[in-house]
Amino acid sequence: MKSTKAIFPLFILIALAQLFVPAQMIWNNEDVLETGKAFKFKTAPIDPNDPFRGKYIFLNFDNVDVEIPKEHDWKRGELVYVSLMENPKGFAEISSVSKEEPKETEDFVLAKVGFINSYNTDITTMTILYPFERFYMEESKAYDAELTYRDSQRDTTKTTYALVHIKNGDAVLKDVLIDGVPIKDLVKKENKPLK
Repeated sequence: MKSTKAIFPLFILIALAQLFVPAQMIWNNEDVLETGKAFKFKTAPIDPNDPFRGKYIFLNFDNVDVEIPKEHDWKRGELVYVSLMENPKGFAEISSVSKEEPKETEDFVLAKVGFINSYNTDITTMTILYPFERFYMEESKAYDAELTYRDSQRDTTKTTYALVHIKNGDAVLKDVLIDGVPIKDLVKKENKPLK
């Protein structure tokens, strides 16, 4: 009987711990959405031969290369702090990349080093891989959204971007927009039944 009395409080404690972790993650994301700065990340065309991936749109971003010295100690896959600013057109732009967490700004995201390219003897660039490359959607709309997104990437008159809230290294992808209209709304509009 004593062991049963000891097990029940332990069970309650474990159950509360399992609820606390996802609740904390949700609260952190909501805090970033409420108090973080919104950045528009311009997207770039994706490989048209890349098959549809399921319940999400894969986003490829523009302006992710940073010039670095020829002699460097960056490694592929390494975590880095990417400080951001807005360019004159209102889109996110990398202002600096560091191995140390920036102290002077909240507008940075923790990302990874992608490729390191040496085009010639003078220029070496590092590609940044952002942690928000997937935009998840309801499964029944995801395929149509993927097609709409790909079509917009081929049309040079359209501007496609991801709206991402950034705060102290955390990033929450809020929406993908084409010419300022959320992709969810475009998919709904295109799939309206004819009367």
